Amino acid sequence: MTDKQISILQSGLQLFATKGYSSTSTKEVAKLAGVSEALIFRHFVNKEGLLNAVLEEGELKVNALFKHIISQIEPEQVIKTYIELPFRVPESEYNFWRLLYTLKWEIKVNSTEKVKPLQAALTESFKKMLLPEPELEADFLIRYIDGLIIAILKGEAKATEELKSFLLKKYNVSVLV
Repeated sequence: MTDKQISILQSGLQLFATKGYSSTSTKEVAKLAGVSEALIFRHFVNKEGLLNAVLEEGELKVNALFKHIISQIEPEQVIKTYIELPFRVPESEYNFWRLLYTLKWEIKVNSTEKVKPLQAALTESFKKMLLPEPELEADFLIRYIDGLIIAILKGEAKATEELKSFLLKKYNVSVLV
């Protein structure tokens, strides 16, 4: 990938995440990237192609995070690693996460399929930990962490370390190394 393509992707990500996909024009992306609008069309065909390229880049990171969680051997470690997820994402990647959450509402991007392996790993972990209703427990934790991530991205999360400690203690995984 060329420096100009990288600049276009970064500019697209920044504008899509802050202004919204529908409110961002390719002209604005080109201006921020310091390239011609024609170059965007040459590399990405159209705005949707640019969005897809941005999402593909980001999904590699998401997949790596999920793989790290799912690859844990001990069920308690799966739970602990997932609970710690929102606290491990560097601020430099917040724009991508903002974009993902915005797209869920703006153009109804459905991420249910992508979360299924995580849901299965959490459910299996809760079963091994002998918690009642492991499917509901997994669904609850995914939804709770999802809400926590939104609060963090919006700058509204208060006492996040306390919330993390609370969850780690709730599932009895706080002392794991």
